[in-house]
Amino acid sequence: MYKCEHYTESIYYQLEQTAKYCRYLGMQIFQKLNIPLTMDEFVALDVINTNDGICQRELAKLILKDRPNTGRILNTLEDKGYIKRFVDTKNNRLVRRMSLTEDGYKVTNEVTEILRDYINKLPKVFSEDDKQELMSSLKKFKESLEKEVAMNI
Repeated sequence: MYKCEHYTESIYYQLEQTAKYCRYLGMQIFQKLNIPLTMDEFVALDVINTNDGICQRELAKLILKDRPNTGRILNTLEDKGYIKRFVDTKNNRLVRRMSLTEDGYKVTNEVTEILRDYINKLPKVFSEDDKQELMSSLKKFKESLEKEVAMNI
């Protein structure tokens, strides 16, 4: 079993550093390719795209943003005409839900293709099998952390 003496040798630190590099790379790609969204806006659109009718609280949990920041992102997306919000009920309470507009679908698909093309041109570090194994391991690790972490979103 691997034993680390220092936090900087732990999987937690390595994942944190890797996530930061991914975030910076993402921001640089969005800037370099003149994508008309921020990375946070795109992530929100992508989540809404795969979870039509999601409410703000559920979205905040999935994108790991607090509700005020999530609200600001949604206001910007609504102002750009990419999402529409509507009122629904959940457990006898009014809830605001959202879905993509036609323009929202269009920009989400366009940006997804741009990112896919760009990422496919990056140097290949993992084989497809390695990627699947890494994704599976990361998902298991994230799910175990979710049970331990108290998040007030």
